[in-house]
Amino acid sequence: MAGNHSLRPLASRWFRAGPAGALILLAACGAPTPPPETRLPHIVLIVPDDLGRHDVSFHGGDIATPNIDRIAAEGVLLERFYTAPICSPTRAGLMTGRYPIRYGLMRNVIAPWQDFGLDTAEVTLPEALARAGYEHRAVFGKWHLGHVRREHHPLQRGFTEFVGHNTSIDYFTKERFGERDWFHGYEPADEEGYVTDLVAEHAVRFIDRRASDEAPFFLYVPFNAAHSPLQAKEEDLPRYAHLDAVEPPRSWEEVTAGWPLPPEEQRREDRRVHAAMVHALDEGVGRILRALDDRGIAENTLVLFFSDNGGGLGAADNGPYRGTKSTVFEGGTRVAAAARWPAGGISGGGRVKSPVAYIDVLPTLMGIVGLNDHGGKELDGRNVRDVLAGADSDGPARDLYSFVGQKNPEREQVSVMSGAWKLVVIGPPLDRPGSATASDQHLYRIEEDPFEERNLAGDRPDVAARLLDKARAFRALQPPNPVGSFGVGMEGFEPPPNWRFPEADTTESGGS
Repeated sequence: MAGNHSLRPLASRWFRAGPAGALILLAACGAPTPPPETRLPHIVLIVPDDLGRHDVSFHGGDIATPNIDRIAAEGVLLERFYTAPICSPTRAGLMTGRYPIRYGLMRNVIAPWQDFGLDTAEVTLPEALARAGYEHRAVFGKWHLGHVRREHHPLQRGFTEFVGHNTSIDYFTKERFGERDWFHGYEPADEEGYVTDLVAEHAVRFIDRRASDEAPFFLYVPFNAAHSPLQAKEEDLPRYAHLDAVEPPRSWEEVTAGWPLPPEEQRREDRRVHAAMVHALDEGVGRILRALDDRGIAENTLVLFFSDNGGGLGAADNGPYRGTKSTVFEGGTRVAAAARWPAGGISGGGRVKSPVAYIDVLPTLMGIVGLNDHGGKELDGRNVRDVLAGADSDGPARDLYSFVGQKNPEREQVSVMSGAWKLVVIGPPLDRPGSATASDQHLYRIEEDPFEERNLAGDRPDVAARLLDKARAFRALQPPNPVGSFGVGMEGFEPPPNWRFPEADTTESGGS
């Protein structure tokens, strides 16, 4: 359960590449106490895909994002919010509050041709919230936690409504590999429109339907934007025609394991299309926020916004941070994030400088809704409600880990952040004899050197050795049969009609 958090060693172009406890609202003198269920906040999680840290204007980027900025201005900006370096692992950790390496879902994403999914032994966030009285729990957007088998479907993992898709799709046709991947509940759906707009529309409809209910609702909005393919609406392109190409991150050859950098002219065009996609994302966020306003529930709605990982190479902007998506450097894992909950003290436009992570979302929400036991395995995340509300400036004393091996299994990346230090190891798997040579190790004083410019591994071999032991223990948590390497099963794969696998067949519905 939540008390023990110890780590036990056990145009169109695809990229190429605080204490737990129930929330108590102070009623005015003489005012009647509202019924218990109305004291719980509505919860809205907005998770865009491949958004660069500096793709938002609240970090000084060149894309105007007034609606996303509003969350930070009226709530708090999370300076050091960490995710996994790639998509499926972040979503898995968000859903479980546990490092996805524990159940084999951290090395790679789930590829479209792979029969893999979030371990059914894991208790999910919507399942936990159901215990606390959240009757309606919806997900609209990109699932990416298993699509072949019925038991991996979001309606089998605690959600009561689902509209969306399984992996990344064409923003206009909804297709992947020539088959339409768009579902209302279990059923393939023929719905026209730009995917980002459709996701926002279904989220707004859900808010309109559920705002007057006595029970609080949970709404998870995993936008596909701004993941490839790079496709924007024609009307959004002119506003960003002036943008130049994003400068490649430092040491991009190292962090991308040799993947080629696109030519500058292509990167310039990619940046402009990407910016227009982010504009549509921001408009969608604005529609969701206005729906909360219009229904009079914004004050007691917790809104949490964060990207699933850093931006990818070529189009997104991670600012001065080293690395990109698919790396454990700060550019791949330190993402744009903000939270707002006026009734809960998460307000005022402050900045939270303590590290907060994707695995903290579930235990934090458990604390907010007064749930002491979610019915699952012990959590890795912590309740950081006091950090978000400004009552704890330091945050929990703990180590944070990251791991990825998708681009090159022989150049896995593992990181551990412990106190003032961060160790990055790039090389063969750490369970292999002779791994982690001196040249594989990168050690940084991360608070003093957030851009990871000065490798101190040679100066402080004692610290490097101590953190390397932690990294090896973390890597050893991976079970024998994790998600397969990304390319395994790709050759000759053809999707079933409408991406409806026989193993997932059912006559039930569940759309909006």
